[in-house]
Amino acid sequence: MRRFYYLSSCDTCQKIMKALNLPSDVELIDIKQTNIDAETLDWLKEKVGSYEGMFSKRALKFRSMGLNEMNLTEADYRKYMLEEYTFLKRPFVIYDENIWIGNAKKEVESAQAFFAKSH
Repeated sequence: MRRFYYLSSCDTCQKIMKALNLPSDVELIDIKQTNIDAETLDWLKEKVGSYEGMFSKRALKFRSMGLNEMNLTEADYRKYMLEEYTFLKRPFVIYDENIWIGNAKKEVESAQAFFAKSH
């Protein structure tokens, strides 16, 4: 699987996509148009270790829906990410067995180093 899940209206996602210089065989998926599917989310969870690790608590809806005041379970995180793209940390980069999630500096630098070597 070679995919880049991003939000086309997100400047940070656009900058990261440009910085990574992704190979042409990476499928670009705008999560606003096509949210992540359950099978891919579950596969990622097995690699990452938890749904919470892929969940964006910075999303505006996190507070507006009162989720910040609840004790969410792994099943809750999964459900909300499948229902609403805004709860996905972004971007998600999947390249075979390699995964980078979110826009933290170390994630982006790790992905950049990987793609620089693979070209």
